[in-house]
Amino acid sequence: MHREKTPLSNASNKEELCGTIERITYQNGENGYTVAQLKGEHGDDCITLVGTLPALQAGETVFCQGFFKVHPSHGRQFHVLDYNVTAPATLLGIEKYLGSGLIRGIGRGFAKRIVDTFKEETLDIIEHSPEKLIRVARLGKKRIESIKTCWSEQKAIRAVMLFLQSHSVSPVHAQKIFKAYGNESIQKVKENPFCLARDIFGIGFKTADQIASKLGVSKTAPTRLQAALEYILSSLSEEGHVCYPVKELIDEAAAKLEVDQGLLEVELQALLKLESVVVREESNHAYLKPLFIAEKGIARELQRLKKRPCLIRDVDHAKALSWVEEKLTIQLAPEQQEAIKEALQEKLQIITGGPGTGKSTITKAILSITEKLTSKILLAAPTGKAAKRMTEITGKKAVTLHALLEFDPRKRAFKKNRESPLSGDLIIVDEASMIDTLLMYNLLKAVPDGARLIFVGDIDQLPSVGPGNVLKEMIQSNALAVNELKQVFRQAMGSQIIVNAHRINQGLFPLIQTSKTSDFFFLEEKEPETILQLIEQLLLYRLPKRYGFDQFRDIQILSPMRRGLLGTENLNTVIQERLHGSETPLYKMGRKFYLNDKVMQLRNNYDKGVFNGDSGTIVKIDEENACLFASFDGQVVQYDFSDLDELSLAYAVSIHKYQGSESPCIIMPIHTSHFKLLHRNLLYTGVTRGKKLVVVVGTKKALFIAVKNEEVKKRHTNLAALIQEKRHEKALALF
Repeated sequence: MHREKTPLSNASNKEELCGTIERITYQNGENGYTVAQLKGEHGDDCITLVGTLPALQAGETVFCQGFFKVHPSHGRQFHVLDYNVTAPATLLGIEKYLGSGLIRGIGRGFAKRIVDTFKEETLDIIEHSPEKLIRVARLGKKRIESIKTCWSEQKAIRAVMLFLQSHSVSPVHAQKIFKAYGNESIQKVKENPFCLARDIFGIGFKTADQIASKLGVSKTAPTRLQAALEYILSSLSEEGHVCYPVKELIDEAAAKLEVDQGLLEVELQALLKLESVVVREESNHAYLKPLFIAEKGIARELQRLKKRPCLIRDVDHAKALSWVEEKLTIQLAPEQQEAIKEALQEKLQIITGGPGTGKSTITKAILSITEKLTSKILLAAPTGKAAKRMTEITGKKAVTLHALLEFDPRKRAFKKNRESPLSGDLIIVDEASMIDTLLMYNLLKAVPDGARLIFVGDIDQLPSVGPGNVLKEMIQSNALAVNELKQVFRQAMGSQIIVNAHRINQGLFPLIQTSKTSDFFFLEEKEPETILQLIEQLLLYRLPKRYGFDQFRDIQILSPMRRGLLGTENLNTVIQERLHGSETPLYKMGRKFYLNDKVMQLRNNYDKGVFNGDSGTIVKIDEENACLFASFDGQVVQYDFSDLDELSLAYAVSIHKYQGSESPCIIMPIHTSHFKLLHRNLLYTGVTRGKKLVVVVGTKKALFIAVKNEEVKKRHTNLAALIQEKRHEKALALF
């Protein structure tokens, strides 16, 4: 159980301390920075230790060298320079060690019972004779098996940690590596450290490259250069690019790696032979192979669906329109009538328009008519919240696209595909601008030959979080029927949210002189500090008092940026402290987590069935079993503490991450400190997320910049060109 650490220095200017770790006050899993309370050997008052002490546990005995320093806020602290750790020697130390959450299945209560039963032999019993734990009251066989498994894992993780810490890898990443590779962790890392950047969430190429360098991998090694090219393409896909110009890819890689471009060109050719990267010769764009297959596959599947006859029989359009107007007691505008008419005759259709243009009315009318012709109708949307809203609008059950396609987390694949298609004659997909390249490909593969497919969305919203700009590219291809709705209806014009959304979209300054009964307010404040204070007041007091909004459920802060005083990270920290400051948090990875915290998933996790941008609430924190549970639209998901970097707080989120979602109330700071991200479609998307109230706080100058800046960051994709190409079918036969 002895843990090797950096040898203690004998430098005369250092002081020495020895004692038992009473508790861990704070620990940053990324860099190992720790604040701990040390109980001296003679039972003195606790001493605060600070320093890089990764994986330190309560109850362990620590020998450390360093110096005392008085912190202006926190008082006298011992700054640790060198240290080593042994397993706890005292009964109290053993009890604290076992009850620290290190071993799943042993909380404070069971830790005390085990130590009371086995005294000083406790750790030896767990190590060598765990079957004897059955003598402990209420400790059943199932829990004992869990303790045995976890103890064994901890020993293995400890070995991995010692190896990886010598190569500058954090304890949290060491746990993730062990979870991915198990007992082969050290061997895998030694064989190819760059696999970490590909396989482990949170480890980038830079960290993998540092490890590789310490393992003696040459700067010009083919494995290094190939891994860099793949990693850059992967990173670019996270920025929205499906592909990237070859020359720019080589230039970027050469600058990052500080190597000759010619070497990278050779290794790109090697990747092409390995078929992990593909270059489309027509445009000279490089793709990761899955994205190449997906983008070409979208073009092929659209062509397949367009060629096949529709199974839904034709109807008299004039009679159908007259009938549905009477049934729904509505008067359809000409452009709505045209959209419905095309929906009754086209195989593939896109209906796009801003808020208040009647997309929901058209959807309900199409459903009402089609229900008379077939019962096989499927409704879906990219996110749970969008699907729920679609259900509320239509009165018909809508599901997420992942649920529609029956995602199987064990196989990491959809059960619905070309071989096992969906059973639907009409499929309507809402919020279609959110669908990225990979998801669209999987959807189209599962659509049966004879089905009619309708996409409903708003192309002026931000594009998908994932790679591609699929809806806009499909429109630009001119290969699908498109109905663009521009008329804003009179009843919608009563909403300042809708009026201002359309003004913003047209490049006009929003109306900010509003009445007390308005649903849109602009509150002018010039200093970021004052804006921050006002947001706090609005969230905590003013809006709940005036409108009855719940601080947790009904109000969402949206910010254009992550960094800075008004970025999502600082806003989340401030709001969390104001809402939960008097409670005891869970400290993990340098962050605090409280029960009922709003959280958001940061990546697609197919094993857990949660996806990038999904928002939920922490419903349980289980320190005994080192995990917490979060609820996402009723789906409860378990996170081990080592997985918590997949979650961020969500009191404030980026506008991009919140697309497809709505909240009764939106608060949005807008300031010139956000200059780089002040874009028209960003502001437009943020404003249209509010259902009942939107409050923009900031400066008129920033608002003006955003409205006038219609520049949209280009995403590299060839989808429109591929759809237009007629010769691609034969070449795609292999895929």
